[in-house]
Amino acid sequence: MGPALNVRSKEIVAGYASVSTSDYAKIHQQKGVFPPAGATIEMCPHASAARAAARMAEDLAAAAKKKAAKQASPAASGCPFHDKAATETPATLVNSQPHVAKASGAFDYEGFYVNELDKKHKDKSYRYFNNINRLAAKFPVAHTGSVKDEVEVWCANDYLGMGNNPVVSKLCSTRALDKYGHGAGGTRNIAGNGAMHLGLEQELANLHRKPAALVFSSCYVANDATLSTLGSKLPGCVFFSDTMNHASMIQGMRHSGAKRVIFKHNDLEDLENKLKMYPKETPKVIAFESVYSMCGSIGPIKEICDLADQYGALTFLDEVHAVGLYGPRGAGVAEHLDYEAHKAAGQSPEPIKGSVMDRIDIITGTLGKAYGAVGGYIAGSDDFVDTIRSYAPGFIFTTSLPPATVAGAQASIAYQKEFIGDRQLKQINVREVKKRFAELDVPVVPGPSHIVPVLVGDAALAKAASDKLLREHNIYVQSINYPTVAVGEERLRITVTPRHTLEQMDKLVRAVDQIFDELNINRLSDWKAAGGRAGVGLTDSDTVVDPAWSDEQLGLLDGTSPRTLRNGQKVVVDPKAVSVARNRFNSTLGPVAGHAESHRVDASLKMKSGRLGMSVGEDIPIPLPQAVSASA
Repeated sequence: MGPALNVRSKEIVAGYASVSTSDYAKIHQQKGVFPPAGATIEMCPHASAARAAARMAEDLAAAAKKKAAKQASPAASGCPFHDKAATETPATLVNSQPHVAKASGAFDYEGFYVNELDKKHKDKSYRYFNNINRLAAKFPVAHTGSVKDEVEVWCANDYLGMGNNPVVSKLCSTRALDKYGHGAGGTRNIAGNGAMHLGLEQELANLHRKPAALVFSSCYVANDATLSTLGSKLPGCVFFSDTMNHASMIQGMRHSGAKRVIFKHNDLEDLENKLKMYPKETPKVIAFESVYSMCGSIGPIKEICDLADQYGALTFLDEVHAVGLYGPRGAGVAEHLDYEAHKAAGQSPEPIKGSVMDRIDIITGTLGKAYGAVGGYIAGSDDFVDTIRSYAPGFIFTTSLPPATVAGAQASIAYQKEFIGDRQLKQINVREVKKRFAELDVPVVPGPSHIVPVLVGDAALAKAASDKLLREHNIYVQSINYPTVAVGEERLRITVTPRHTLEQMDKLVRAVDQIFDELNINRLSDWKAAGGRAGVGLTDSDTVVDPAWSDEQLGLLDGTSPRTLRNGQKVVVDPKAVSVARNRFNSTLGPVAGHAESHRVDASLKMKSGRLGMSVGEDIPIPLPQAVSASA
């Protein structure tokens, strides 16, 4: 062993040897580290450091090895995984090859990783990924690392429970999978451009009443690829970006190399003042979202369209957290703003001239949230979509989504276009949970959408609250911290679905209330006394924020609204929507008949603690695969 390794080993060992082993539990509590159920030493950066120290020590000369091991042993202090990590032999460690500097003076890559992880741990932003396995027959129940331990999930983005809708499950698991196999076989250009993909793009174009759509592997990729391509191709392009835009949009604009001007969240005056600074002939793109997923606010879509018309800009609207959830057909907030007009138009593919959705130039959405699948997409004009298809590396060089997954996504969209009941019940349940939290002085960031962000205001407390809910109440709600939200605005982001029962809601509200008491987390009244934070407890926060869905749209005025489920009741599966979704695939997978059986809600836990031009009310003819010109 050379002198460089010897010095580095001593530095790392010494750095983790300053705390007594007997104090680890106290430090763990003080630092806000609460390992989740089923956690392993591989999840902890301190354990990684301890393992690294142990490996280096073992590679020292035999005479120094015993001394180095003795120094490394206290590295276990401050974390419950350190004792095990520091004392394990290389034969029992995962990826346990000793780290040796390649040459004297070479950059210490492993040391760099350890230091970066340690920064995350110290500022409480280190992320633990819980082992959560949603059960199709018992959603929203999941099992943890042990199949015998079950929890209720309150933070999944499968907003409507479509991930286990029987018609969707049947398509993915049997019909499409048996016929087309598991994988797509390549990129869209090589072997992955099949009837399922083309049919899905037609469905999406029809949903948004746009001429064309294009499917990507995720909406992160869709946003990144589309914005980077637009910014690099439009001469002198300037992006105008809402300060709360998603990371995928920010990255896409950065990758384009184009100028990016940031305007205050939902601030039309600030946006207009910045648009005025550029000539009308300068290519501009206003990029914003409909529903902002961490605070629940909704963008002023119509008013932004007005500014875009006035100053010659394109509009780029991310509807990721809105598609499937808003509008009579689930096309998102842009459709919801002209609710009655779109309801009257039914399933016509034709745009409604002058409507907000028609005025939006580019719409992006996901298949991985309300539709319960995976993937993302863009929708817009024929030439725009073809330009992205032809130039965007994120589309050209990515393996296509599997046919069975794509079929399931199309079936989910077709089902939700026909059946409004899931959307209505979700909003009704959201209202109920928000109301109960307000009655208990639990601080919820006010907003008109389905998002229920419970403000905690401290990273360690948010993690502790999440851990206690999981460990003591069998409730899984992930804590949200920096960089997803600003420091000091940490929260629990609760997702209420139409599948959650009245009893489960009762349990959630009681548990959160108890945790707030036990951890002494600020209530709404406390934030008011402190001057407010993140929209909670501000001087004007007493003003009621009207929900996006009106009582009439929810069926509350005429008695047609769906009723919240009770434990043991079956989930409603609409037979007409099932028939429509099945018929989409008659030409490729053959017709299917019979009843789609729904799952019964069982809350008992086992835990120890495209092109348009057709009416979509009928079967959409799926075109044969077409060759594309881009190389891959």
